[in-house]
Amino acid sequence: MSQAFKAVVEHAALVKALARVSRVVEKRNTIPVLGNVLLEVGQDSIHIKATDLDLEVIDVVPAQVAAKGATTVPAGLLHDLVRKVPPGSQITMEQNADTNTVVVKAGRFRSTLQSLPPSDFPDLNAGDMTHTFALKGADLHRLIQRIEFAISSEETRYYLNGIYFHTRQVGNRNTLRGVATDGHRLARVDLDLPEGATGMPGVIIPRKTVAEVDKLFSVGEQEVQIELSQAKIRFTSGDLVLTSKLIDGTFPDYDRVIPQNNERVLKVPRTDFSAAADRVATISSERGRAVKVSLTGGKVTLTVSNPDSGNAVDELDAEYTADDMDIGFNSRYLHEIVAQVQGDTLELNLADPGSPTLFKGSDADSLYVLMPMRV
Repeated sequence: MSQAFKAVVEHAALVKALARVSRVVEKRNTIPVLGNVLLEVGQDSIHIKATDLDLEVIDVVPAQVAAKGATTVPAGLLHDLVRKVPPGSQITMEQNADTNTVVVKAGRFRSTLQSLPPSDFPDLNAGDMTHTFALKGADLHRLIQRIEFAISSEETRYYLNGIYFHTRQVGNRNTLRGVATDGHRLARVDLDLPEGATGMPGVIIPRKTVAEVDKLFSVGEQEVQIELSQAKIRFTSGDLVLTSKLIDGTFPDYDRVIPQNNERVLKVPRTDFSAAADRVATISSERGRAVKVSLTGGKVTLTVSNPDSGNAVDELDAEYTADDMDIGFNSRYLHEIVAQVQGDTLELNLADPGSPTLFKGSDADSLYVLMPMRV
């Protein structure tokens, strides 16, 4: 019989911790305990842990502890109950080991939750981490935000279902690089290589992990410690710890799809181009319909044709002196890439209507590639 615990916690701290950890819990589980959070009540705190077997998040809440112990209770239910308790409340959690329940009390409110034994709760054994380094939350956020959209959701090419995180020498500069691609578009961002990352293995961080890391750790100047090995990665900031398995696969040689000699250069105001592309795409009945980009001396014309509803055309002044050319792009992909390019001027480096186009802005550390569509 597990030891029965009793602890009192402050409402805001418990709500915050449960919100952080319970997001990784999958709504539908064939293994009941995976729908629960593990509560480990220690000397003066409660460790709260959730997992989906690939990803594990732990947070710590200060507590006044009368008796130590551990159990697991339904994650969503506990979070919803605690959230609805009046702000400022002191919440008492008391385990009854004989009935396998946990009583949650606040003021006159009382609820009894069924529990499952902590011994059933899986541990995502991280093993030895070979490399440790730190990044500012803001840098981590910048890297993720600018490339996350290009992660593939095609399960058959599972090795594209994440961000490829690796080191790369660019001239005399050593960088930590993130790359994502779905075969239609590619996004790449470089950061200065942090101390401790030299020689780290290239790893593929899964899409769900990427999203959770961005939500949990992307806070300004705050430092995030990153530890990794060939199989696992761990992010730590204060009491919050996220550990994840990595995708076991080989990321393709992405350098082969980044054009080197696209000599036709278009320069156009970025926000104007984005707005025009969005306007003409409105006529499309499908999110992925092609927008035709027509380049001719000093201007760019955007056109979308829809046999069912008509067509839309918009024209912008631009810097373009090469031969006239028409090229088509998926309107949604185009919009997502232009949204991530930094600066006032969008630069497109083009070759021909059948070859990938390079998109750049004012940030030399980011670049984007988009495959064309037939129009």
